[in-house]
Amino acid sequence: MKAMKMFTIAIVLLSTCSANALGQDRVSQRASGRDSASPEAHAACEGNEAGDVVQFVSPHGETEMGTCEQQGRRLVLRPAPPERDSDGDPNHSNAAEYAVVDTGQEKCFDGRGAAIVCRAEGELFYGQDAQYEGHQPSYTDNSDGTVTDNVTGLMWQQSPDTDGDGDIDADDRLSYDEAVARAGTLKLGGYSDWRLPTIKELYSLVDFRGIAPGGDKGTGTSGMIPFIDTDFFDFAYGDTGAGEPVADAPYASSTLYVASTANEGGRTLFGVNFADGRIKGYRLSMLERDQTFFVIYVRGNTGYGQNSFRENGDGTITDSATGLMWSQDDSGLGLDWEESLAWVEQKNAENYLGYSDWRLPDAKELQSLVDYTRCPDTTGSAAIDALFYTSFIINEAGLIDTPCYWSSTTHASRGAAPGAHAAYVAFGRAMGYVDGMWVDVHGAGTLRSDPKAGDPDAYPTGLGPQGDAIRIYNYARLVRDADL
Repeated sequence: MKAMKMFTIAIVLLSTCSANALGQDRVSQRASGRDSASPEAHAACEGNEAGDVVQFVSPHGETEMGTCEQQGRRLVLRPAPPERDSDGDPNHSNAAEYAVVDTGQEKCFDGRGAAIVCRAEGELFYGQDAQYEGHQPSYTDNSDGTVTDNVTGLMWQQSPDTDGDGDIDADDRLSYDEAVARAGTLKLGGYSDWRLPTIKELYSLVDFRGIAPGGDKGTGTSGMIPFIDTDFFDFAYGDTGAGEPVADAPYASSTLYVASTANEGGRTLFGVNFADGRIKGYRLSMLERDQTFFVIYVRGNTGYGQNSFRENGDGTITDSATGLMWSQDDSGLGLDWEESLAWVEQKNAENYLGYSDWRLPDAKELQSLVDYTRCPDTTGSAAIDALFYTSFIINEAGLIDTPCYWSSTTHASRGAAPGAHAAYVAFGRAMGYVDGMWVDVHGAGTLRSDPKAGDPDAYPTGLGPQGDAIRIYNYARLVRDADL
């Protein structure tokens, strides 16, 4: 295996600490995320006294509770501990059913990007996304401008044609504030309880039968397929007549990043680009102008996207909302995509934690783990529930960070090697090289894709307009269907 560009580091997260405080000790170890609260939680104590129990609305719109404690000269909110079940075990529950829709991926690929016959157990490249069937996508066109997702129970606005002129172009895009306001006035299909979707709701629509533009960023769409089912949803690529890139089709969610991106201090929205199937962080304004997005609203199943984690006491965590069981620990070292698939097979051969049916999660299963109220710059932790153990790395900027994690999903693109990239989720900062420095360009919780194999040193300033860091040696976490 090639030497890793990233190094793991031994950390005990008793308080927020900096890379300088820890020096250059880069010993491979794992540490759990630190319990911390969001800025909204701390602001809730303003005007209160020590011991007061207060409620606040988290960045995802959930009502949370905690107790104000005196720390030095200021009051700091201590979040209420997780509810415990009758056995006294942590039980992060009260979530509605959260069915993770299958990615729809049907083909297998090797590490160089060629389509291959799906391999048998024990062979190279066994265990990728196309070899497992989850909850298959199923929609109903209600013939009234709405579509019902029969898996998630969510009802969607069918078209982002905001101005109703029959085509989808730059004039249909809204700023974040406009999108939030319009939800309160929209009447469609006989309903008036529409809302701007969370990022987990929005990503449930992604369809990995799509084909992204890849390295060819031209103005044509030949060979491209949207990452949304156009048999049921209206879609258009970027409005090149208005100066938009053809692959620019960002849809807004209601989920805002709990830190800032590119060191600029403004608000950042998580959106889904259905032209390429990625989740990205989009600043709400640039150069003193509001950024705009396509918008489709959603209603029903208000608990969708809420996890219900139970620590089983045996190194596994069950999410009763999704019906998935996860390994509490991760791989502990960076692996390329082929090595990640092989690592899963090794764990199955070992009957790891008493199970031999582990798999590498697909992109949508992996994204279901993200806790968008957490991130390194705000909570000093990974963007994942504190029940999970996560490795730590030194990132491109020399900061303590959380690694990215591979999915089993190939991110197909047009070109000579259509399957050369795989999707992964950044549970720490999503780094990019901007104006001569490395910064968090998209936010923890971003879903990106990079080469399945190669040398990250070949990309010293990243790739693309925002200098996205190329992560080839990512980490892995195991998943299996829970025995509920």
